[in-house]
Amino acid sequence: MRFTIDKEQFLKALTYAGHAIAPKNPYAMLANFKITLSEKGLEVLGSNSEITIRSIVPYMLKDREVIRQGIPGSILINARVLSEVVRKMEGGELSLDVIDNAIAKVDDGRSSFRLNCANAEEYPDIDLEPDGVTFDMPCAAMAGLVEQSAFAASTKEQRPILTALNLEAADGILTATATDSARLARKTVAIESEVKFRVNIPARVAIDVSKLFEGASTVEITVSEKKGVLFRFGQTVVSTRVIPGDYPQTKSIIPQTFNYVLDVNARELLNAMDRVSILSSDKESVVRLSMTEDRVELTVRSDANGSAVEALQTFQFTGERLDVSFNSAFVVDAVKALKSEDVSVCFLAEMKPFVVKNKQDDSVVELITPMRTY
Repeated sequence: MRFTIDKEQFLKALTYAGHAIAPKNPYAMLANFKITLSEKGLEVLGSNSEITIRSIVPYMLKDREVIRQGIPGSILINARVLSEVVRKMEGGELSLDVIDNAIAKVDDGRSSFRLNCANAEEYPDIDLEPDGVTFDMPCAAMAGLVEQSAFAASTKEQRPILTALNLEAADGILTATATDSARLARKTVAIESEVKFRVNIPARVAIDVSKLFEGASTVEITVSEKKGVLFRFGQTVVSTRVIPGDYPQTKSIIPQTFNYVLDVNARELLNAMDRVSILSSDKESVVRLSMTEDRVELTVRSDANGSAVEALQTFQFTGERLDVSFNSAFVVDAVKALKSEDVSVCFLAEMKPFVVKNKQDDSVVELITPMRTY
């Protein structure tokens, strides 16, 4: 195999596929990229036990030649080493020449590297052909869906199902739900399809995929019980496994009516919580919110560092006096996810889950469980 390629486009493909390379992988072959040159272009494939990414560099990009002097073939090269070599080369294009299926010579006219490589037949057989329920949606809508929900998934493996982002489609609506049992985030978007499914994918994979949408307008999504979920956009295909099990039934826990409502400027609330949380010495920064119609205060007390109180200047509170304690990081994440100038914090009772929402956008719900303080 041999080819000369535009460095920027090659590095972009390596970077995309590199999102699927795990720092530590029990399967030695999966530490490599599978590099294949065919009539389609240059295919860069990366995989681990959770996600597979294939990115293709075409021979021509608009009217510009990207790959030339190509001799088809396939080889395995260490992903980390190849990415670093290409990233640090200074030439505008480089050549890669495979010698006896054992050495890959990478040269840009200034620097030359001879990298060990392996036979492509040693790589696991991975099927990336779509097979299942398929629909399209704008990349921007899918990215927003993930951004406003996936952060609430658990990062602990004790309950694998809680590390998932639950995707459910029905009646032209796609709903994403994530929860770690202490908080919940839900986002809905309309889709131009009547597909119906319910699937759980790793939340961190969903976040990684949404970051790769740059430059693409539409993503094609295929959901399959056997193959997992495929995302196709631009010159890239991403396959992710599904997390087995029944996702918790969460619809019934979201309150529909409230006894107390705090309307507040999002930036002022975030800044106030950031200041008072300076004194927190715990992993969970507990903030107490005290509310009346005339005054709203944030309080933090720490045995090690002291205490802090800050009064909000711009607010409207409806209801009797209420005091609620919570993990400030959860509220910060929720407020940021809403992307709204003003937010409403809605309560049913002191120790009942409360909702942070944007009154102008009912497609997003952020639910948080209060903390008991003594």
